[in-house]
Amino acid sequence: MCVEPSEPPSSRLTRRGVLAASAALAGTAAALGAAAPVTAAAHRRPPRTGDLVVEGGTLLDPATGEVTEDAVVVVRDGVVRAAGARGRTNVPAGVPRLDAHGQWVLPGLIDAHIHLNTAAEAREAVGKGATSARSGSTNFFQDIAVRELARRAPTLAPRLRAAGVFVTPDLGDTVLADPALTGLAGSKDGVRTPEALRHVVRTNLARGADVIKTRVNERAGLPDQDPLTQVYSHAQLSEVVAAARAGGSGVLCHSYSERGCHDAVTAGIRSLEHGVFVTERTLHEMRRRGTWFTPTLTAIAGLATSADPVLAERGRAYLPVLKRAVLAAHETGVPLVAGTDSSGGSVDPVGREVELMHAAGLSPLDAIRTATTQAAQLLGLEGTAGRLTRGHAGDLILVARDPLADLGVLSAPTRVVRSGIPH
Repeated sequence: MCVEPSEPPSSRLTRRGVLAASAALAGTAAALGAAAPVTAAAHRRPPRTGDLVVEGGTLLDPATGEVTEDAVVVVRDGVVRAAGARGRTNVPAGVPRLDAHGQWVLPGLIDAHIHLNTAAEAREAVGKGATSARSGSTNFFQDIAVRELARRAPTLAPRLRAAGVFVTPDLGDTVLADPALTGLAGSKDGVRTPEALRHVVRTNLARGADVIKTRVNERAGLPDQDPLTQVYSHAQLSEVVAAARAGGSGVLCHSYSERGCHDAVTAGIRSLEHGVFVTERTLHEMRRRGTWFTPTLTAIAGLATSADPVLAERGRAYLPVLKRAVLAAHETGVPLVAGTDSSGGSVDPVGREVELMHAAGLSPLDAIRTATTQAAQLLGLEGTAGRLTRGHAGDLILVARDPLADLGVLSAPTRVVRSGIPH
């Protein structure tokens, strides 16, 4: 079926309506309080930020690998103003202090693939160290509301790149997410024609999505689906990519099979998600094109512990294959980023993904970079997240021990600071 060539309502009107509806779905109204409705004026309100001096800890800069003992990080108005050794860093008077003696200080981590459907999940992600994130899509544009929540109340949600709704053949109840999508309901073709694919992408962009999420294969987490079955062709993926690029956006693509991965990469996606059976041929193409790889090792490892025997066997079989793909990607020069693929009310610490990157063969520092400097680059946050240097956001975590010796500490930060405000 072809989608009727009707334009979505104006973004000025729909943004207010969608934010209000999505906030209710995500629970943000309760988080912000009934006295703070989502209005145009509230949207323009500056975010809450803090002033803080973090002193006495050991500071790690993931970009350089430099370690500074007895360090001081000065945050004013939510932004790092200075960071370095105590004797060489000016510490302003009258600013709240956070004692970090005996602990290590790192920039807040970045989860580059997470599904945040509620305000509770968003807050839990921050508490587990993910101060920035990229959405892997939500059913009803909740991630756009979560992004607004993060702007207005940073301790309640990670700084977020929202993906809106999934560009997938069968939208299911997601056709109710927006009146612009209801024309697809009951279509025998679903979201498969060039017109339908472009329409869903454009609806996402009109609603304020930062990135577009699509798929090339079925899901691994459903026992009745075969993740090697391809659902979109190279031509269909190319339509999604072209529509996204026309709106100034990139595409992340759910992929498993070798052919699916290759079709997705050559269609021009920005990042390959999961990618269990990606081959050397496709990895070299990814390096040539600058395509990123988000393997979501945490999600695949989680399948192995499933009570469902099909999923458990799938996880046991896929995890070693994916680990080899991660190491091959790293050795080929394909940039890797950490993403947990958390969803369904369960939020995994992105620190666990860093551990699994190391288990796949990356050095501890390179593994940390997948959740800091490299992830920041993919999300377009190079000057904001991933480091604690002047001008970067005052997002940081404290951990009990040297993460270069024990990456496990990243999964349980002793303290999280978001925009200069302790969580």
